[in-house]
Amino acid sequence: MAKKKVTELEEVQSAGTEPANIEVNEIAQTESGDMQTVATERTEGTSQLGLCETETAEVAEDEAIPENSEMAELISKTETEEGAVDEDVVPASPESAEFAELSKTETATDKKPKRKRKTETEKDGSGGSHEPAKPKKPAAVKPKSNVVAIDAVRQVETDADKTRNDLLDLTESMKTGRILSGTIQGVERASEHNPTSLAVIYHGAFKVVIPVLEAINPPDDYRGVEPDEVHHYLLTKRLGAEVDYIVKGIDVKAGIAIASRLEAMRLKRKQYYFASDREGNHLLYSGVCAEARVVSVIRAGIFADIFGEEVYIPLRELSYQRIMDASGYFQPGQRILVKILDVERIDKENVKVTASVKQASENPYEKALKRYTVGNRYVGTVSMVDVNGVFVALDGGIDCLCSYPKRGRPPRGARVTVRILGINRETNRIWGAITHIALPR
Repeated sequence: MAKKKVTELEEVQSAGTEPANIEVNEIAQTESGDMQTVATERTEGTSQLGLCETETAEVAEDEAIPENSEMAELISKTETEEGAVDEDVVPASPESAEFAELSKTETATDKKPKRKRKTETEKDGSGGSHEPAKPKKPAAVKPKSNVVAIDAVRQVETDADKTRNDLLDLTESMKTGRILSGTIQGVERASEHNPTSLAVIYHGAFKVVIPVLEAINPPDDYRGVEPDEVHHYLLTKRLGAEVDYIVKGIDVKAGIAIASRLEAMRLKRKQYYFASDREGNHLLYSGVCAEARVVSVIRAGIFADIFGEEVYIPLRELSYQRIMDASGYFQPGQRILVKILDVERIDKENVKVTASVKQASENPYEKALKRYTVGNRYVGTVSMVDVNGVFVALDGGIDCLCSYPKRGRPPRGARVTVRILGINRETNRIWGAITHIALPR
C-alpha cells in the first residue's frame, strides 16, 4: 500500500501538477470548452448575420441595376446556392437556431419582389442594357369649344354650329314634312347623257337639288317642242325666285339633299285654301288681299306664287298706268301685294285663282285727277307710244293720252310739256296735247 501511494505521488510529481489542482484543471478545461462553444456560437451567429446583410445588399443592388434576362438568371442562381448553404449550417445551440430563423425571416421580408416599371428592353424582349423609358406626360384635355364666351352660354354661332343647324333643318323637313324656303340660284343638267334639268338651292353648306318635274307644273301643250327643252326654259325663267320645298333625301357626306317643290305647294294649298277657321271660313277667299311671290316674269305679265298656287297676272292687272313690258317693273323673287278676285276649288287638292296687283292698292286717278285742270300745262314723261297716240305719265301715277305732235312722235322717256284738253272723272281718263319736247341727252 505504501509503495502504491509512493508510486501515485511520484506520478503526480512527475506530471508537475498538484493533486488539488486536478479538479481546477478539469473545471478550467470544462470552462474552456464552454468558452470555445460560446465563441463558436458567436462566430456562427456573426457569419449568419453577415450573410443576411450580404443578401440584403444584393437585393438593393438588384433594385438599382436595370433588369435583363441574363442578369435575372445569374441572380436567381446565386440566391439558390446561398439558400442551400444556409440550410446546411447547423446551429450549435437552440439560441443560435432561433437567431438564424429570425434572420431568415427578416431576409425573406426584405426580398419580397417590388413592382417595377418595365423598360424598353423588357418590352422588346431583346438583350443588352438600355436606359429606362421616360414616363409619358399626361395628354392635355382639349376644351369642348375653342371660343371664349362673354357670358356663361355662347351667343355667337361658329361655322360648325351653322352647319349642324342646317343639317337639323333638312332632317326635320325630311322626317316631319316641314316646309323650307329658298331661292333658286342655279339650273343644271343631270349629266351629259341625261338632259333632265335640276333646280339648285343652297341651304347653308348643303346643296338642295329639285328635279324639274318636282319644281314646275308641266304645260298641257308643248307645241311641237321637245319637253326637256320646254322644261329647261320654264325652270330658267324661275332663276332667282323664292320657292318652298320639302326634303326627300339627304347625303350628308356629299352635302347634297333632294327635295320636291310640288309637294310643298300641295301642302300649302291644303292649309290656306281648304282649311277653315272656327267660324267655318276659309283663310283665302274672293276679295281678300294676300302677299305673293313673283316666280317668273314675261313680257305680257307675271306668274305669282300665292300660297302654293301659281297664278298668272296679265299686264292690265299689274298697274293703273299703261306698261308695255312687265319685266321693267317686276322680277323673280320680288314680294308683292295682290287682291284675290276669285277662288274656284276644283277638287280637294286643286284650285283656280284669279288675282290682281293694281286692285290691291288705291286707284291713284281718284286723287290725281284733282290736281289737274283743263287748259293748263304740266310736265310729264313719255311712257308709251302706240297706234292710239303718245301716253305721257304725269305726277301722281296717271297717263295722259296725247295725239301725235306735228314735229314727229317723241321717243320713250322724253320729257314733254302737255296742255290738258279734257278730264272724265267717271272713267278716270285724261287727254291733252304735247306743246314742247325736251329730248333726253
